[in-house]
Parts: sequence; structure tokens; C-alpha cells
Amino acid sequence: MATKRRPSFNSYNPVTDEVIGTYPIISKGEVADVVVHARLATAQWQGLGFSGRKRVLLAWSSLIINRIDQIADLICLETGKPLSDAKLEVSIAVSHIGWAARHAESIMRTSFRRPGLLMANMSATVERSPLGVVGVIGPWNYPLFTPAGSISYALAAGNTVVFKPSEFTPGVGMWLEEAFNEVAPFADIFTTITGFGETGRALCVSGIDKISFTGSTRTAKLVAAQCATVMVPVVLECGGKDPVIVAADADVKRAVDATMWSAMANAGQSCIGAERVYVDEKLADEFIARAIELAATIHAGASGDGNYGPATMPSQIKVIRSHIKAAIADGGTCVYGGPQSVKAPFVQPVVLIDVPEDSTAVREETFGPIIIINRVATMREAIDLSNASAYGLGANVWSKRKGKKIASQLHCGMVAINSTFSFATIPSVPFGGVKDSGSGRVHGPEGLLEYTFARTIVRTRFYLPLHFLSFKRRPQDDRLVIKLTKLLKGRLG
Repeated sequence: MATKRRPSFNSYNPVTDEVIGTYPIISKGEVADVVVHARLATAQWQGLGFSGRKRVLLAWSSLIINRIDQIADLICLETGKPLSDAKLEVSIAVSHIGWAARHAESIMRTSFRRPGLLMANMSATVERSPLGVVGVIGPWNYPLFTPAGSISYALAAGNTVVFKPSEFTPGVGMWLEEAFNEVAPFADIFTTITGFGETGRALCVSGIDKISFTGSTRTAKLVAAQCATVMVPVVLECGGKDPVIVAADADVKRAVDATMWSAMANAGQSCIGAERVYVDEKLADEFIARAIELAATIHAGASGDGNYGPATMPSQIKVIRSHIKAAIADGGTCVYGGPQSVKAPFVQPVVLIDVPEDSTAVREETFGPIIIINRVATMREAIDLSNASAYGLGANVWSKRKGKKIASQLHCGMVAINSTFSFATIPSVPFGGVKDSGSGRVHGPEGLLEYTFARTIVRTRFYLPLHFLSFKRRPQDDRLVIKLTKLLKGRLG
């Protein structure tokens, strides 16, 4: 009798469409089994303590950086991005793993709280404990860096992790697990499961304690809805339509260089990539001229040839093409490139100007190497237009003197002043957005605390001759409370 063939899928090189590898489609039952094993491993993992987990995570980070050529090559194969970009991604991810490992203990340290006058006989403390098993659903655009920002912080906090990578980059996900298991003291601390959307949905209802998802806003809403049915909390890192504000006192040369890199690097497939620019009308002509000049020096191509690679997800080509056409139909002008720039799987640079704010090209995330440049009369106008978006992930501000003032008025989770992407590379600061860009945070102390729960412990140190919390409470006790409340104007806590 023939054995039943296990369902599987292929990973493809987006440039050549060649098969890179074949991976199993993990079923709902198998996902549940993986989570059970991960839960059984939590006691041992937590039992290692902060110092024990730190040793394991630092050994993992060392192994990754020592094999950077191997993993960078795999990232290039699965995403099509240049080798240099892949190596940068690995390096930044390693720094996040190390930071989480080194700082988890101090961030999760028990805190002591003042009990207040009425409870002066009490000791009040708040402990931070790991949740248990954390599920991570990762993206394909930064298949190592982005999930590492959840995986390493969850592990450092004392959780075990089950990771579902994108179906476009399963090889990177499997490589991460295999590398971890080389340094792991026992099995099931970190497990990778592969498959499509059904595997991800199965993870949401598998008995997991929290899901950390990175991907489109549309998919994030589906994940959140699925998790809500079983009361599983979520961290959602979604898309953006990140604005760049260029003030009259900006260093135009630097602003153009950073903005064009932000918009075009990784084929524009960055949630924090620049998509729309609001430049002071006094500098607009110079900014646009420099942007066109720089665009002419950039081209898409295979790794080793282009400044950036292909659209990793083939279906994104249709979205990119439609946004270019919408911008033109709505009254915008292509000053570099245009619809002809889209030749799957590559998209050459496109620079658009004067695109109306109600255009789909301005309102929706393009996720391609396209930049829209619009003129503004004042910084107030630039701020208002930036905030008018349904997204609120990141922003860039270019100004020598007004950067902080402008940044503090933007409705988004992160702002880079006179730089770009910098907030993603600093492990000590939180990363995340508001509105349709998601909820919760990864990275930094906030990112560690996302994978813990607070436990309040109040202990009686000595007994008072008063009975506030008892049926033995007397009239004189009530009078004392009221008197103190009036005297201290409610400041009893």
C-alpha cells in the first residue's frame, strides 16, 4: 500500500523563478502539537534564569554573525535583494538579539510601589513574568531582521517561541531554527513551522499565549479577529504610508539622498520606507531636480547587478502599476519613469510630483520603488497632510532648527530627524505604529514587556488598629477616612 504523500510547497527565487527548496505544509493538528511541546519546554527555559538564557541567546547571535555569508546568501535567493542589503539586515538583527539578552533582567526586575497613607502597613510590588508560549508570524521583506525583533525579545523574557515565516521565505525561517538548536540546551525552545495562511490561522487558535504579527493591515485584521475568538492578545506591526517633511532650512542634498534610498532600497518593500514627500515650496524645485538626478543613477536588477532587487511577491506588481496609473489619472506628473518602469519582476525608479491628496497613490501603501513629491506653503500644511493618512507608522523630518517641534506633532509611532530608518536600528527604542499601522511595540524595554504579564503582590507588614477592609469597620474608621480624604484632597494613594 502506497504511503500518503505529505503536503508541501516550494520556495522560489523571485528573479529566476527557480525552485530553491521544498517545505512541509504544517497542518492544524501538527501546529497544536508543536505548541504543546513548546509549552512543556517553558519550565526548563524559565528555570535557566536570565543569565542562562543570556548565554544561549548570545551564543545564537555569535553563530549567526559568524555564518553571515551563508544566511545572507539564502536571504538573497529567497527575496532577490542585493547581498550587501542582506548582510546589513543580518548585522542589525544580531545587535537586537544581543540587546534583548543583555537587558531582559534589568527591565523585568521587580518594582516596588508606594502603598499610600491608608495602606502604609502594606508592601506593594509588581513582578514581570513570561507569558508562556509566543507565536510569531513573520514577513518576507526582511525575513530575518523583522521576526528577530519579536523572537529574541520573547525568548529573553523567558517564553518559548513558535515561528511561522512567510511562505515566500521559509528557508530563512528554517535556518534560524536550525542555528538556534545548535546552541540550545534542550529541544522545543524555538520551533519554526512552515505553510500558508491556514498554518498561520492554526497558530492563532493553537493555545498560544500571544501572537506577534508583521504584515499587511488587511491580514493583521484577520489575525486579530481570529485571536479574539480565543482571547489571545496580539502585537500587530503593519504597513505605512510614511511621509517625509522637508523644511526650508533643510540640508537638501542629504535629504534627497536619504529619502531616495528610503523609498527605493529593498525595491521599496519597507513598511517604514518613504512614500510621500512634503517639501517647502522654497526648496521644491531643487529637491525635485536632485531626486531626478539621483533616480537616473539607480536601477533594479538581480543581486550583484542592481541597486535593489525584484518585487519579492509577484502580486505586488499589479498594485504598484495601478498606483502609478492612478497618480497620473488624478493629475499627478511623472518626472522620472512611469508605467513603463514596471517590467516584472523588476520595477525601475519612479518619481511623481503634484499628486492630489485624495489619489489612491497617496492614500494607500504602494510598497514599491515609487516616491511622490508634493509642494507645501508651510510646515503646518506639511504636518496636517502627513497626519491625514489612515496609517501612522514612521516619518522623516529634515530641518536644521525645527525638527523636534515638527516631530512632536506627527501622529505616528516613530520619527527620524535628519536621518532615515534610524529608529529601526537602535535596539533600545520601541518600534511600532498607531492607527492602521498596528498596535503594540517590538524592540526596546517596551518590546520585552510585550511578552510578559504584570503580577501585583501586596503583603501585610504589620497590622493597624483600624478595620477598613472588614465587616468590623466602625463609624470612627469611616470618619477617619473621610477626614483624611478632605485634609489631603484625595491624595491617600
